[in-house]
Amino acid sequence: MPDEGRTGHEVIQDYLRSLDGSPGVYRMLDAASEVLYVGKARNLKARVTSYARAGGHSGRIARMISETASMMFLTTRTETEALLLEQNLIKQLKPRYNVLLRDDKSFPNILIGKEHAFPQIKKHRGKKSEKGSYFGPFASAGAVNRTLNQLQKVFLLRNCSDSMFESRTRPCLQYQIKRCSAPCVGKIDADGYASLVTDAERFLQGKSTTVQADLARSMADASAAMEFERAAALRDRIRALTQVQSAQGINPKSVTEADVVALHLEHGQACVQVFFIRANQSWGNRDFYPKTGSGAEEPEILEAFLTQFYDDKDPPRTILLSHAVDNADLVAQALSDRAGRRVELLVPQRGEKAELVENAVRNARESLARRMAETSTQNRLLQGLAEAFDLEGPPRRIEVYDNSHIQGTNAVGGMIVAGPEGLEKGQYRKFNIKTDAGANSDDFGMMKEVLTRRFERLLKEDPARRSGTWPDLLLIDGGAGQVSAVAEIMAELGVDDVPFVGIAKGIDRDAGKEEFYRPGEPPFALQRNDPVLYFVQRLRDEAHRWAIGAHRAKRAKAVGATPLDEIPGIGAARKRALLAHFGSAKAVARAAVPDLTAVEGISEAMAQTIYGFFHEKG
Repeated sequence: MPDEGRTGHEVIQDYLRSLDGSPGVYRMLDAASEVLYVGKARNLKARVTSYARAGGHSGRIARMISETASMMFLTTRTETEALLLEQNLIKQLKPRYNVLLRDDKSFPNILIGKEHAFPQIKKHRGKKSEKGSYFGPFASAGAVNRTLNQLQKVFLLRNCSDSMFESRTRPCLQYQIKRCSAPCVGKIDADGYASLVTDAERFLQGKSTTVQADLARSMADASAAMEFERAAALRDRIRALTQVQSAQGINPKSVTEADVVALHLEHGQACVQVFFIRANQSWGNRDFYPKTGSGAEEPEILEAFLTQFYDDKDPPRTILLSHAVDNADLVAQALSDRAGRRVELLVPQRGEKAELVENAVRNARESLARRMAETSTQNRLLQGLAEAFDLEGPPRRIEVYDNSHIQGTNAVGGMIVAGPEGLEKGQYRKFNIKTDAGANSDDFGMMKEVLTRRFERLLKEDPARRSGTWPDLLLIDGGAGQVSAVAEIMAELGVDDVPFVGIAKGIDRDAGKEEFYRPGEPPFALQRNDPVLYFVQRLRDEAHRWAIGAHRAKRAKAVGATPLDEIPGIGAARKRALLAHFGSAKAVARAAVPDLTAVEGISEAMAQTIYGFFHEKG
C-alpha cells in the first residue's frame, strides 16, 4: 500500500505489482478518500502503467494524478461488464473528473392499447407494462401532444379513459368536432374501428404513403357512389394527414430509425443534441449539458454520454454521431446487448445522414451559446444576492421553503433548489407533514418539522459536506417570527454556518415592497427595480407553486382514497375491477367470498384476504 500523505504518479506505481492484464474498473481517490475518477480498462495493468508515468499527460489528467492518494480496483469477466460497471459507479459517485449526464428523464411514447375492443390512443411515459403498441421515443410531451392532436383528426381514435367510455350515453364534443369516431355509442362498429387502428399503426411505422393512397381510393369510391358526406370526411382526413407530414419538420428519406447525437464543446462546456428519427419522421429533439469532468475531450464525452443515456432506454438500430467515440466497438457491443439486436455507431461524412448530423451540430452550437449567456446572467444575479445578504460568496445552492394547507388539512412542505444553472428541478422535495402542526395550522411547527427532517438527513448522510447537497443559503417565506423559529431549529441541530433569510410581503402585501429579515439584524428592502429583487420573487413564487401543487395532489389522492387501498395485494387494477363490479367500497365490504371471486383478477385466496380485512377488524 502507498504511504499515507503521498500523492501523484509515484503512489500509482506502487499498485502495479498487484495488477495483471484483466479487464476491470479502477477508482482514483484523494487524500480525504473522495473519489476523483472512475475508469474502465481492457487491461488494468496497462492502463495504470500509463498513469504511473511522470509526464506526457493532458492538463486534466496531470491534475487528477497529482491529487491521487490511493486507488481501488475491481476486475470483471469481460470488457463490456467493465464499461457497464464504470457507468453505474459514475452515476452513483459523481466523481469530479468524470463526464456525467445530469438529466436522465424518461421520454414519452404514444401507446395504442390492446386490452379493449376499442383501443385508446394516448401518451405514455415510464415502464411499458400495459399491453399495446408503443411508438417513440418523442423528445418531449409537447412533441407527443402535437402528434396526438393531428392523429386524432386523421384516424378518429378515442382518447378518453375506459371508465368514461363505458359511461357515455351520447357522443362527446370530440365527435362533434370530428376528432373521434364515437365507438362508445355505436357510431362505428368493432371492425371499422379496428381498421382505423391499423391505419394509425401503419402511419406511425412510417407507411404513411400507403395510408394516404388507401384514403384517396376510398374517397374516390365514395364520390363515385354519390356518398358525398363520406367522401368529404375522407377528404378532411387526407388534409389532416398532409398537415401531420408537413409538421414533422425533418423527414429523412434514407433513414428509417436512428438517433442523431451531436456534440458542441466550447470553453469546457458541452451541449449534446439528440434528434429522434423513427419511421422516416423526426419525433423531436432534446438538448443535454453533461458535466465535462474538468476538461474531457469530445470522444470521451460522447462515449460517456451514450453509455449513460441508454442505460435505461432502448437504443435504435443506428446512432449517427458528430464525432468518433473512444472504444466504439465496446460501446456498440454494450448497446447491442441491451437492445437484443445489432446497434451500429456511424460518423457519416456525406449524404443525407451527414446533413442530419450537421443540422444537429448547429442546434447544439446555438443551444450552448444561449445557455452560456443565461449562465452569465445567473452568475451576476447570484453575485448580487451575495452582496445584498452579506454572504461570503455567490451561493452554489439555494434552498427555498414554503408550506401549504387548507385549514390544517393535507398539509405539505415544499423545498425548491436553485444555483448557477438556474432551477434544479430534479432536486425539489416535498414533505408530508406528520406531526400535529399540520392539523393545528401551526406554520412555525410545520417549518420546524420540514427543516429538522431535511438537516437531520444531511447530517446523517453527508456530515463532511462533500456531496454538494448542503445549501449555501436558505430562503424562508415569512418575517421576523419565522426567522426566529428557524434560528432556534438550526441551533438545536447544531448547524450554525448556513445563512438564512426570511421574505415578508411588506406594506400592503404588495409585490415589490418585500422586506428581508436576518437573525439579529433590522429588516431591509431592495429597490423596486433591482434585478436581485425580481430574482428572489421568482424563487419565492416557484416555491409557492411547488408547495401548492404538492398539496393539491395530496388532496386529490385523499378524495379518491377508499378502504381498498389498505388491503395487501390490491393495486390500482384490482381496485378498479372491484369498484366497477360492486359499485362502491361499502358494497365490497358487504360481499361474500363467492361474490368476490366472480370479479376478474380476484382469486380464492385474494377473496379471503379481502373478506378477512373487512370482517376481522372488530
